[in-house]
Amino acid sequence: MSKLLPILHVLSKLMLLYSLLFAIPCAVSWLYDDGTAIDFAYSALAGGAFGSVLWLLTRRFERELKPRDGFTLVTLLWLTFATMSAVPLLLYIPGMSFTNAFFEAMSGLTTTGATLIPGLDRLPPAINFWRHFLNWVGGMGIIVLAVAILPMLGIGGMQLYKAETPGPMKDSKLAPRIAQTAANLWYVYAGLTAACALSLWLAGMNGLDAVCHAFAALSLGGFSTHDASVGYFNSVAIEVILSGFMVLAALNFATHFLAWRSRSLKSYLHDTEARHIVALLAGSILVLSLWLWWLGIYSLPAALRHVSFNLISIATDSGFASTDYAQWPILVPLWMLFLSCLTASSGSTGGGIKMIRTLILTRQGYREMSTLLHPRAVLPLMLGGRTIPDSVAFSVLGFIFVYFISVVLLTFTLIASGLDFISSFTAIVACINNAGPGLGQVGPASNYSGLSDFQTWVCTFAMLLGRLEIFTILILFTPTFWRK
Repeated sequence: MSKLLPILHVLSKLMLLYSLLFAIPCAVSWLYDDGTAIDFAYSALAGGAFGSVLWLLTRRFERELKPRDGFTLVTLLWLTFATMSAVPLLLYIPGMSFTNAFFEAMSGLTTTGATLIPGLDRLPPAINFWRHFLNWVGGMGIIVLAVAILPMLGIGGMQLYKAETPGPMKDSKLAPRIAQTAANLWYVYAGLTAACALSLWLAGMNGLDAVCHAFAALSLGGFSTHDASVGYFNSVAIEVILSGFMVLAALNFATHFLAWRSRSLKSYLHDTEARHIVALLAGSILVLSLWLWWLGIYSLPAALRHVSFNLISIATDSGFASTDYAQWPILVPLWMLFLSCLTASSGSTGGGIKMIRTLILTRQGYREMSTLLHPRAVLPLMLGGRTIPDSVAFSVLGFIFVYFISVVLLTFTLIASGLDFISSFTAIVACINNAGPGLGQVGPASNYSGLSDFQTWVCTFAMLLGRLEIFTILILFTPTFWRK
């Protein structure tokens, strides 16, 4: 317990800071006069009071945290912030259980975008704003976590850049200090969000919808203010704008900063992940559109429209939907969910394995086959003109093995609880990749409200497991971690 007290002291300070964020939905409630300001005020007071008490009880244990303390702190942060974020939903929505409110809040903060609230169109503006604001805060936190903090702890996708893999962070030294790095990324994130909101407003959305969907697009959160998601607007212009910004959000935000600083697109051309992401998305859209057209499901222009938007949305782990793609031949939505495992870049707001690990694993597989043909040859693992150390390749293999084992075990857990296979498998894949909708009972035309409390908690755990890149959570369950 003594090891936890300094961590809890830091947590108390962050709780006090997080309580201040409730002032923003309070202002939205006041602007729209929707009567929910009191719920957000009570939530802020409760969080602030609890944080203050915790600070008083732990202040004498203040010390500089050790690297291993980061694992515990990061996990506690997400659990605590999700609990605090669930309180307004509990207070306002009639019949909302803590299980469902915590699921919704965790879905928002982890940018999963899975929802179990029916009647989104009828929610007060401030409540809908809060859901999307959680997406945006979670997305920005993920960028800062991945690029500025987690590498120091030796975890997360960006550790690959520290181990001699290609990428702008290693080459350009984005910023000498973590605080400056975080600020630079925040500027890019906020700037792109503002550009997206303005574009959506010009395309026909009202102000609240434009801001909310911009929050969800740049965070790759996928929440919507309408039950029909983006299909509610039935607008090609809106779908094109959201598609473009979702692709940008799936790329490394450090690359965006370097492109902005140099006023050149060369940073994207030099980014190995970016090139492969764009090629994979373009190739998949073309092939699947042609297939749906050949089957007579859509005309070619309609196929290109619907496939491009929904595939980009799911592949980048956003979760918007413009139509019920679950009604398409099963190959198409399953391929989209498969892409959600690997499309997003490290240093982005997306989830899954990440493209950098996919590329390393692919080249490692090719190297193994070449070694079978030439046993005595010395074949370095190359990516983007750089040599990848074997230690990095082994860590990638370990991560992907644990990732797939987690999917299998959690899927069997849902099946054992009575959920059908398609719903179980796609729910876990969608949650652990932070993609949102699955298929079957949790498809794009429905939501997660039909799950039992146990099934809801399993999916909530999968969201957190995927967002914190699995090892951050699992290491806490090892006896070695807790030994002195």
